[in-house]
Amino acid sequence: MSVPPKFAGLKLTAASFQESHHTLELYLDYVCPFSAKMFNTFYELSPKIAAHYGSRLQVILRQHIQPWHPSSTLTHEAAVAVLRLAPEKYWEFSSALFKQQTEFFDISVVNETRNKTYERLAKIAGSVGVDEGKFLDLLKIPETPGENGQLNAGNKVTNDLKWIIKTDRVIGVHVSPTVFFNGVEERSISSSFTVAQWEEWLAKNVV
Repeated sequence: MSVPPKFAGLKLTAASFQESHHTLELYLDYVCPFSAKMFNTFYELSPKIAAHYGSRLQVILRQHIQPWHPSSTLTHEAAVAVLRLAPEKYWEFSSALFKQQTEFFDISVVNETRNKTYERLAKIAGSVGVDEGKFLDLLKIPETPGENGQLNAGNKVTNDLKWIIKTDRVIGVHVSPTVFFNGVEERSISSSFTVAQWEEWLAKNVV
């Protein structure tokens, strides 16, 4: 959980008193239209944020799976694979995936096997410079039983995904998008925020 700069004294080390960054956390789901709306606007603004706020603000894109859309899990596994292989491509991959999110909506995947969906996600990963072969190696589900007849072993990012889900649950995030600022839910921020509204909010709150 993040700590506001003015409460740096809560941390143990003396060096913590010198920290001055705020933390903005965006909990988004790759198959949620409202998440896409928020991400696309914020990402458009991100170069200005980096230039203007620098070390005063850190932004974290948190993955938030909405399990009533089964393909949500697969898209988030894909993002975890990118984090493993090329973390510097995470935001760029997220941008590409959000732009193509309708291709992973319920009706778009209903007659598709899980591994076939991974293959389509691999094309998106490849479009931002991630090795498609290594990507698929992390995600594909074996078609034959594993050791000791294991039938439900998941893939090579399953444990990472469990950690991401736990971080959501421990603070009770439910809807997407949800925004936290310095560890507290910031309900004034809407998915319909324009660039101008984001700029106004940031100018008021990141001081």
